[in-house]
Amino acid sequence: MRRREDEPPLEFSVNSYLPEGSVAPITEADHVSHETVVAKASPATLAALTQGKLRSQTTRSFSTSTSGRRGDKSLNGREYHTSLAVKAAAAPGAVVKPREKNGRKHLVILGSGWGGYGLLNQVSTKYHMVTVISPRTYFVFTPLLASTAVGTLEFRCAMEPVRSRYRGIFRWMSKKGEGVNLIEAFADKIDFARKKVECVTQFTPVKENAKTTLDRGAAAEDECPGEMSVSERRMKDGRRKFEVEYDDLVIAVGAYSQTFGTPGVKEHAYFLKDVGDARRIRARILHCFELAACPSTTEEERRQLLHFVCVGGGPTGVEFAAELHDLIHDDLALLYPELYHLASISLFDVAPRILGSFDENLGEYARTKFARSGIRIRTGTHVTKIEEGKVFTKESGMERFGMMVWATGLHVNPLVEEMKGVLKDKRTGSVLTDDRLRVVDEKGEPVEGVYGIGDCAAIKDGEILPATAQVANQKAIYLGNSLNAIARSGTPSYEPEPFKFLNRGAMAYIGGWKAIVQPAKSGGISGRAAWILWRTAYLSMSVSLRNKILIPTYWFLNFVFGRDITRF
Repeated sequence: MRRREDEPPLEFSVNSYLPEGSVAPITEADHVSHETVVAKASPATLAALTQGKLRSQTTRSFSTSTSGRRGDKSLNGREYHTSLAVKAAAAPGAVVKPREKNGRKHLVILGSGWGGYGLLNQVSTKYHMVTVISPRTYFVFTPLLASTAVGTLEFRCAMEPVRSRYRGIFRWMSKKGEGVNLIEAFADKIDFARKKVECVTQFTPVKENAKTTLDRGAAAEDECPGEMSVSERRMKDGRRKFEVEYDDLVIAVGAYSQTFGTPGVKEHAYFLKDVGDARRIRARILHCFELAACPSTTEEERRQLLHFVCVGGGPTGVEFAAELHDLIHDDLALLYPELYHLASISLFDVAPRILGSFDENLGEYARTKFARSGIRIRTGTHVTKIEEGKVFTKESGMERFGMMVWATGLHVNPLVEEMKGVLKDKRTGSVLTDDRLRVVDEKGEPVEGVYGIGDCAAIKDGEILPATAQVANQKAIYLGNSLNAIARSGTPSYEPEPFKFLNRGAMAYIGGWKAIVQPAKSGGISGRAAWILWRTAYLSMSVSLRNKILIPTYWFLNFVFGRDITRF
C-alpha cells in the first residue's frame, strides 16, 4: 500500500535514545500522538522517517492512509493508526515526547487502580490525550478478590483491561486505535520542573538464548527492605529506563501491603492485593488439601497443613476468612470427607475487636457468627515473627499453619516515599493535596498541573478519610469532572468547587450467605438481607457490561454445580 502524495508526513525529531539492539514499537491513534526519536541512525534513515517513506527492515509497518479502500489496513477520516518499529544503535535510554494535537493536553495517569481507572472513566478525550503508566495492565475490582481466591468467582470477573477502556461496548462497535495508550512500567521518579516522569520497564528485556519469566509477583520486590533504593533494585536485573513528558499529571499509584517490619512476612505469607495474589492463594489452599490427603502424611502434618491463618481483622481479612469457610464447608467437605474435621481457620488481629471501623453491634454480630462457624478469633494478638509453616506471637508463642494470608493495612508506595519537593503527611507518608486535589509543594503552594488521588494522597488540613475504594473513586470522579471543566472554560485560572466526600457506608461478607452493612449514619443491617444488598451493590458497581453478565452467571453456576477446585 502506497502513501498518497497529499497526505501530511508524520514528524519525528532526534531528541531521545533507544536501548541497544532493541525494537521500540510505537502505536498511536488520533487521540494519542507521540514524537519518537531515534539516535545514532544514519542521515538517510532519518530523512526517510521524516518524509514518511521508510519501507525496509528498519520498520515493521508504516501506514497513514486515509483513503478507506477495502483491503487497506488503515483507518478512515481523522483516524490514524501508525505502527513503527525502529532498530536503534547503542544508546542508554528513551524519551516519549507527546505532541499536542487539536489543542488537547497530554494527561498522564500513574496507576490503574480505583483512582487511575476511575479517572479514565470520567475524563474526556475531547480535551485530553490520555496515557496510563502502570505495572498492571488491568483494573482490579478489589471487593471481589476474596471471592476469586476461593473459586466463588473466576479471576476475570474482578478484572477490567485498561487498554480497552475507550472501546465500544461490543466488539463490532469498536474502531482501531480507540483503546487507551498504556505503558506497562513503574513510575520511578517525577521531575516537576521539567514535567517529565522517569519510568522503569516492568520486565527485563528479552535476550537471545536466555529464559524470560513474566512473573507479575516480581513487583513485591519493591517492598523488600535493603540498602539499595527501589530504583537501584529495579535496575539491577537489567530493566530499562525511559521518560514520559506530561502537561497534566495524576499520581494514583496506590499503596503496598503494610508488614510493620515483621520478619518472614514477605517470604512465607500471602497478600491479597491483586488477582495474581488470589490465584496463588487458591492454588495453595488446594495444594494443602492434596498434601493432607496423601497416605504418607501423618496426622500431625495434616492438622498443620489444614490450619489456615489470616492476619488482619479488617474487611479484607474478615471476608477472606468467611469465603474460605464457605469453600471448606460447602465444597471441600464433600470431596475430602476424611479431612473435613481437621480443617481450621484462625483470624489474628492486634486490635481489641474485629471490624473496628464498623458499628460495635455489627462487629459483635460478625464475631458471634464466626464463633458459631468454628473460626477462631484471636484479637489483641501481636505477631512477632513468621517462619516456614510457623507463626510466633507475643501472647501464645509458636503455632503451625499450612497457609497464611496477611491483610493488615497499607504502606506508602516507594514512588511517593522517595518523592522530593512536595509536602507529605507525617503519619502515613502520603503526598498532600489541597481541597481541589492539587499536589502542594513544601511551601504549601499547588504544583502546576500535578494532582494526587487514591491511597497515596491525603487532603492537607482536611477531614481524615479512610484509604478505601470508595474514597479513591469519588476523588477520581471529582477530578475528571474538574479537568473537563477547566478545559471547557479555556482559562487555566479556573478553579472548580472544592472536593467533598460523601460517605455511602461500608459492607462486609461474613459467610453463610450473611453480611453486615454499615450505613453512613448510625445503625446497620445484618443477616440475609444485608447479604442481598452486598451482592446487589457490588454487581451494580462492576464496570463493564461483560462482567455484569459474568458475575451473576458464575454465582448461579457455583450454586448449582459447586466451586471450581481445579489447581493450575
